[in-house]
Amino acid sequence: MGWDNPDSDLPPRSGPAAPGAGDTDFERRLVDRLSFEFLREQRRARRWGIFFKLLAFAYVTTFVVMSLPAANKLALRGEPFTALVDLQGVIAHGTDASADNIVKGLRAAFEDDATAGVILRINSPGGSPVQAGYINDEIYRLRAEYPDTPLYAVIEDICASGGYYVAVAADRIYADKASVVGSIGVRMDSFGFVESLDKLGIERRLLTAGENKGFLDPFSPLDEDHVEHVRKVLAEIHQQFINTVLKGRRDQLDDNPELFSGLVWTGERSLELGLIDEFGSAGHVAREVIGAKRIVDFTPRDYSIGGLIKRSGATLMTEFLHRVTFGG
Repeated sequence: MGWDNPDSDLPPRSGPAAPGAGDTDFERRLVDRLSFEFLREQRRARRWGIFFKLLAFAYVTTFVVMSLPAANKLALRGEPFTALVDLQGVIAHGTDASADNIVKGLRAAFEDDATAGVILRINSPGGSPVQAGYINDEIYRLRAEYPDTPLYAVIEDICASGGYYVAVAADRIYADKASVVGSIGVRMDSFGFVESLDKLGIERRLLTAGENKGFLDPFSPLDEDHVEHVRKVLAEIHQQFINTVLKGRRDQLDDNPELFSGLVWTGERSLELGLIDEFGSAGHVAREVIGAKRIVDFTPRDYSIGGLIKRSGATLMTEFLHRVTFGG
């Protein structure tokens, strides 16, 4: 028996039943119906199979395309090139701008025999003083180990706080006239909800072992002794920041009392203050300063599905209570 319409959801109607063949016709229709459902499920399974194959192909293609910098590095082996490491976003553990990630890229860049110079391209509002410190220390170590390989910091839109903490370890700092630079200071963020609790009729119950364990609790009244203690901690970290900046740029800095106040400046004003050395992009530095216009990207990338999704979407970062950063 043939099908009048193979794509139809219903089997074709049968002709008039012969006398005494009712049971046979019923069984035939039942078999036809079951066969049709089986074929429809097969078609549905094939469609999903094609979909997942296309999805896998797209993922592999994306991986290959995004891996091209690594392929370029192999192709250029023996020919001098400029190595690039991108520091983008908040400097914090677990982010693309974490010390582990940036240090890994810098080490690979310096260790390659074909590297003529390294560019650390920075676009960061700051972040963890510890993470920034790790990167700063590693830059000095690599510069000492590879004295013939210069490292230049190139600022894009912003290089503030922890970003600048990292930049001062470079041989020279480049930026655009409209870049935002500076914010040499330290901050701690918190909130106070004492009056809100009173208005809502909520009683705060805080149990601690250690008389100062609950200091700066946002649901308790502010204690001036605790505030004074935190100010001393922040002042100590601030002085560490100042010392790091002076270590890298003491001879270039202008004698301006506002330099370490936490303010930011444009790239144009930063040049006057000695916070940067020249204007220039990564391409300019590679071509005109290092003398190797070919740029190879050594920035570690996460090519897993999770990593691709993370980079394609907005990263939500929330640090509500007692957040200590360089600011930004």
